[in-house]
Amino acid sequence: MAEQSINIDRMEHAVALFGSFDENIKLIESEYQVKVLSRGNELKVAGDVEQVAKAVRVIDSLLTLLNRGELLSEQNVRYCMSLIDDGSEGKLESLVGDCICVTARGKPVKPKTLGQKGYCTAIKENTITIGVGPAGTGKTYLAVAMAVTAFRAREVNRIILTRPAVEAGEKLGFLPGDLQQKVDPYLRPLYDALFDMLGTDTYQKYVERGNIEVAPLAYMRGRTLDDSFIILDEAQNTTPEQMKMFLTRLGFNSKMVITGDITQIDLPDGKRSGLRDVLKILKNVDDIAQIRFNERDVVRHKLVQEIIKAYEKNEEGKRNR
Repeated sequence: MAEQSINIDRMEHAVALFGSFDENIKLIESEYQVKVLSRGNELKVAGDVEQVAKAVRVIDSLLTLLNRGELLSEQNVRYCMSLIDDGSEGKLESLVGDCICVTARGKPVKPKTLGQKGYCTAIKENTITIGVGPAGTGKTYLAVAMAVTAFRAREVNRIILTRPAVEAGEKLGFLPGDLQQKVDPYLRPLYDALFDMLGTDTYQKYVERGNIEVAPLAYMRGRTLDDSFIILDEAQNTTPEQMKMFLTRLGFNSKMVITGDITQIDLPDGKRSGLRDVLKILKNVDDIAQIRFNERDVVRHKLVQEIIKAYEKNEEGKRNR
């Protein structure tokens, strides 16, 4: 049995570290099978020597985040633990204070994982960025945040968001309304991200002026998109022909971000995914970045990570058989 002490300079940091109903400390205790006791401005961590050392490193990393003005959440704590287990806690500081933009409600949007940080850096530094990974990794949300930032800085004149209108494994039949109302359900995630960043009124104003366009992929044919930030979402559901069509819309002073998850292809059987193809075809082309996310970059409920791991394990088992 080993014991280590940690001094905490500020009481508010101790409160934030423990979290609501001590949820953060309970998570650390459960993960490393240690006991954490608070005595004034001192924490005592007791348990197995190796596990105590890891728990102390996690707590030190979380205190570093608090000292830099970051807010703690279950996701922060779990991510810190995963970095400690890999011996990569030194990389954590690169995430601190990197605000991409501020939402309509005044909430800062920041990359929460190293994968997200690399994605945002790639978008800044390349004309075309392809982000591939599982659900919940922030691919679309961060791309919209980067688009809004570029638009506010007047680096582009328009934001164009598009996705293929493909049903996710179910037939929706004949939807009521005009053409825009029929395609709106497919584009809802893009609307949600824009509403969050800009607010409904500001979004509506920019749509009326033509500064923002949310449309199905079919609307892109025959156009050249200059001075635009263009996002193609759910790219795994494009055909190779659609993907080529989209990429060749690129105009001067424009950026493109392509996002998708190759494990969730909803195309009819026998049809190839344009996203699978483009990852191979454009692999070594300059000014085109490919970023791959994994389950560690998931910032939704912890069960989403477990679900993704379970599916990956199942797929690997099928391939081995």
